[in-house]
Amino acid sequence: MKTVYFRFYEEVNDFLTQEKRKKRFEHSFVGRASVKDMIESLAVPHNEINLILVNGKSVNFNYIVEDKDDISVYPVFESLNIAEAQHLRPKPLRNPKFIVDVHLGTLAKYLRMIGLDTFYQNNYHDYEIIEISLEEKRTILTKDRDLLKRSSVTHGYWIRNENPEKQLKEIINRFDLKNEIKEFSRCLECNTVLIYIEKEKVQDRLPPKVIQWHDDFFYCSKCDKIYWKGSHFDKMKGLINKVINY
Repeated sequence: MKTVYFRFYEEVNDFLTQEKRKKRFEHSFVGRASVKDMIESLAVPHNEINLILVNGKSVNFNYIVEDKDDISVYPVFESLNIAEAQHLRPKPLRNPKFIVDVHLGTLAKYLRMIGLDTFYQNNYHDYEIIEISLEEKRTILTKDRDLLKRSSVTHGYWIRNENPEKQLKEIINRFDLKNEIKEFSRCLECNTVLIYIEKEKVQDRLPPKVIQWHDDFFYCSKCDKIYWKGSHFDKMKGLINKVINY
């Protein structure tokens, strides 16, 4: 039996059991194992990690753990300069685009509501989500830790909160998206960018009161849906203001 010592920092602790959080702890193992496999055996997905130090030196995921190693695991740094260290995550995606797993449909609508390119289908399998993520350079948002442990996943994030409104706040904060918000610019149903359309072209499809009280309309060319700033708009605007100004 061999023993190593782990210490996880900041939000990486979210994946650990309570007795292991924010403290140095022993971990026993037998045989031969990479540091990536050992970390993921503790339920921490590899794409949440940006730096691993073993006995004070930066290593990559393929490092083979040795008896008595002292291992420190760090998330993405926002302000600390670690330019000389060996980064483990791919570079952040330049344009924020997401694919949301089947359990986060409300979050997908909220992200579209603030104008973020968000792909979602409620019948996708994990392998399809990963394929789309790689092909279209989309970050996977999920509550499934096992999905993020797949070696083929390059950009992914585990959602901590259960409430969709709090999830939206979490994503805006985690990916620094306040300057990316373009509210009500996408179709909530299919993610297509909306286009302005003249009232005269759609008034035969509108309720009489909408024709009377509204002049600005937006159209989704994919699902043929028409949007206007009705009572639903006020509710959504209130939610957005609440989230942005938290």
